[in-house]
Amino acid sequence: MHEMALCESVLQIIEEHARRERFHRVLEVRLEIGALAGVEIDAMRFGFDVVCRGTLADGARLEIVEQPARAHCFDCGETVPVAERYDPCPRCGGYRLQVTEGDQMRIKDLEVE
Repeated sequence: MHEMALCESVLQIIEEHARRERFHRVLEVRLEIGALAGVEIDAMRFGFDVVCRGTLADGARLEIVEQPARAHCFDCGETVPVAERYDPCPRCGGYRLQVTEGDQMRIKDLEVE
């Protein structure tokens, strides 16, 4: 389950920001996770609670904002929504697509004290 490793990375980023910004407690973490990021949302929620126990983020709410995926089609030149990697272009049926968004995960913001 790579979500645990992702949660550990999120916690490391939060701790680095806490040192830099001098906050002592995290109340809420908002993550943006793309539809093609390969992240299991339920596993991420579980992992976040486990990883954050006993840390400055212990008990923090985790809000996950799921981002749709989009790709540029080299055949028709349009940017189109995509549900899965390697799906054809919904406009022209072409397969020469490059994902432009929806394959990332990032910390959108934190509520801290």
